[in-house]
Amino acid sequence: MDPGIEVIKDDITQLPVDAIVNAANKSLLGGGGVDGAIHRAAGPELLKECRGLNGCETGEAKITAAYNLPAKFVIHTVGPVYHGGKYQEAEKLRNCYINSLELARENKCRTIAFPNISTGVYAYPKKEAASIAMKAVAGFLKQDKSFAKVSFVCFDEENYNIYRDLLTRS
Repeated sequence: MDPGIEVIKDDITQLPVDAIVNAANKSLLGGGGVDGAIHRAAGPELLKECRGLNGCETGEAKITAAYNLPAKFVIHTVGPVYHGGKYQEAEKLRNCYINSLELARENKCRTIAFPNISTGVYAYPKKEAASIAMKAVAGFLKQDKSFAKVSFVCFDEENYNIYRDLLTRS
């Protein structure tokens, strides 16, 4: 695996990176989980900016300022709701990571932190989602050397162990 990839157990809203990724819903107007935590920590200005973005489709990404967060930007991406893998969920999840990285690169970000996209209320199987995430990021970093560090930020022990195991086996 690329030496620029790390797995940490932390609160993504506390990281002083160039961009944090928000596992958003299609409205981009806040919600539960990491989405709600990012909106609460960033303050009301984030919601105001998000209102002007007209939502976001699954697999796509949009960028805003980070306001009260220690990051410079928030990249909002909408992961797929898992329906047994019958509706191109893997491709859509992979696109979340690729499109977020492309948007970060366009905005001259050198450090980016990802949450565990789609593994909460969207019910994506955690091991499968982690494998897709790691492969997408590693493949991108092989082609693009503009990032100094990509962090997978796990809030819970289960995801942390899954990602750490994938990282050490690669």
